[in-house]
Amino acid sequence: MSSLFDDPTFYLVAIIAVTSTGLSKGGFAGVGIIAMPLLSLYAPPLAAAAILLPIQLSQDALSVWNYRRDWDRWNLKVLLPGAAIGVVVAWMLAVRVSDAAVRMLVGVIGLSFVLWVWLGHARAKPRAATLAGGLFWGAVSGFTSTIAQAGGPPFQVHMLPQGLPKLNMVGTNMIFFAALNVMKIVPYLSLGQLSFDSVKISATLLPFAVAANFLGFWLVQRTPQVLFYRIAYVLVFCLSLVLIWRGGQTLFGG
Repeated sequence: MSSLFDDPTFYLVAIIAVTSTGLSKGGFAGVGIIAMPLLSLYAPPLAAAAILLPIQLSQDALSVWNYRRDWDRWNLKVLLPGAAIGVVVAWMLAVRVSDAAVRMLVGVIGLSFVLWVWLGHARAKPRAATLAGGLFWGAVSGFTSTIAQAGGPPFQVHMLPQGLPKLNMVGTNMIFFAALNVMKIVPYLSLGQLSFDSVKISATLLPFAVAANFLGFWLVQRTPQVLFYRIAYVLVFCLSLVLIWRGGQTLFGG
């Protein structure tokens, strides 16, 4: 971890990553999915996730306040218990899963989500969610968020088909991930990932993240989201392929 603190290339990539999370926490949900794949190119996935966590907690406080009146109670009631189960499972398995396997997991999740959107499923007719579906996707989101900061795709798979009003969708996203990030503090501490060095890196990146947060608040009210999503999906697609390739090289000796 200490070597990252002296690596200017890592910081360049990290600034792009936390800017994307700031835009995401500001309301452009989906843009932030590029953060973890970017950081995972330079750091072990669990270490990268630990660097992002303090930044995201700070961003969450701003986002929850900004969207405090716009959220869906039923979805949070079914998603959060599932998320708690996913966090516990990830905590138990984190030390047993290799960095290469997690890189592949993040890559597959990112690639699957982009293909799911590009194939038109995100634009399907709105349909009601189920209790079982909410618990399941909440658990998957909790697991992938804890182990690789990749909880967004499972959450979107559950939420997007419902066709909720935009602000309700955004507010539910903010509150869900704020609660989920708080759940992850104890596992990360127990796994030794939240170290002095990781927090120091997080603090250095925090101003960029907060500035992007406010930029996201401003943009979500004034700018169509289509262009942002198109750029984000292309980046996620490319980065996911790289992560799958790098993870596969390590796992299969290519």
